[in-house]
Amino acid sequence: MYFDTAEGPVFRPPSEAHSFILRVTIGCSHNACSFCTMYRTVAFRARPLPEILSQIDAARPYAPHIRRIFLADGNALVLATDKLLAILQALRETFPRLQRVSCYAGPKDMLNKTPAELAALREAGLKLVYYGLESGDNLILQRINKGVGTAEAIAAGQRIVAAGIKLSVMVIAGLGGQAHSDSHALNTAKAVNAIQPQMLSALTLMLYRGSELLTEYERGEFAPLSPAAIMGELYQFVSHICLPQGHHCLFRSTHSSNYVALAGTLPKDKDRLLQELKAAATRLSRMTDWDPYNNVE
Repeated sequence: MYFDTAEGPVFRPPSEAHSFILRVTIGCSHNACSFCTMYRTVAFRARPLPEILSQIDAARPYAPHIRRIFLADGNALVLATDKLLAILQALRETFPRLQRVSCYAGPKDMLNKTPAELAALREAGLKLVYYGLESGDNLILQRINKGVGTAEAIAAGQRIVAAGIKLSVMVIAGLGGQAHSDSHALNTAKAVNAIQPQMLSALTLMLYRGSELLTEYERGEFAPLSPAAIMGELYQFVSHICLPQGHHCLFRSTHSSNYVALAGTLPKDKDRLLQELKAAATRLSRMTDWDPYNNVE
């Protein structure tokens, strides 16, 4: 649900399907990842506070039904902390049944917030941050133009966790292609182990029209993985995740990009997830034709 006529497309995580989508920025301030075209059609801008408050006012009649709010677009944490606190205060005052406010965040924006600023945002109601780690491999992060290396990518996630804000980490299977599949799986698992998020989602690489990665593929410079190889890479990834006993990390691969929907809690369900991945790899190995553009089985 959103009340917005501003330019550009609207995106939200699958788990925010029933949330009020409040666009506090338009587009993505980085907007340069080689695999992503989500916000390529719109220029980034931070929305003025009056513009944001008008959207909150438009949702006021629905206040009794609104419990979750997602701050869009691509990285709400790029806004100044004082402005975010003003937005969160307005949300608390307008929606008495509000339980959770969440947002996407880029690694540089997370690192630019001090621990004290993040603590203040948590106390004001920011309960969940969705973070596209994508990969924990330094070479892959450079190749996709993520804007940070492995050390910064890990430190960004750790800063959110240390602030007491729930962190949902997203990684992309197949992002390293055939050439870097092993290092992608291993180093991404190492990054997850270092961050220790509360939620972890695995997506599968899709080659979108207009992306630099698709151009590389069509020039023969990037060799994508087959569906069975994707399962093999995910098997390696999950097998190397070693979270402390007692830690509860919800793992999902239910995004529409995935060949197989998996759900469990790590580390508790690790053995079951590995068995399911092995079975999926066997089943998908029988595919003789597959589409790297949309990953439809």
